[in-house]
Amino acid sequence: MSTAAGREAEEQAARFLSRRGWRVLDRNVRGGRGELDIVARKGEMLAFIEVKRRDRREDGLLAVHADKQARLRSAAQAWLARHPDCAALPCRFDLILVRPGRFRARIEHLTDAFR
Repeated sequence: MSTAAGREAEEQAARFLSRRGWRVLDRNVRGGRGELDIVARKGEMLAFIEVKRRDRREDGLLAVHADKQARLRSAAQAWLARHPDCAALPCRFDLILVRPGRFRARIEHLTDAFR
């Protein structure tokens, strides 16, 4: 993410994941035709996580359209090619929505958001 608010949302998402037992392996990785916000592992599950900061949940969901999904798949393939030790792990694409709140952000983790 390029904006300060976007970078803060990614930081909040990384802390959110860490508190839930995920190990963040990589962040803001460019490769293939896209960029991965967060790559994290929990047990044997590897997740490529897109972070969206939006005021409305629906706007965050709409932002991960078919072209964006294709770019994320391409970036994930490039990441796996550079990390063969993770290539055999089951993988999924998650979405973390960060919605600013009056006193603190509301964070929603959507697992297996697309294939």
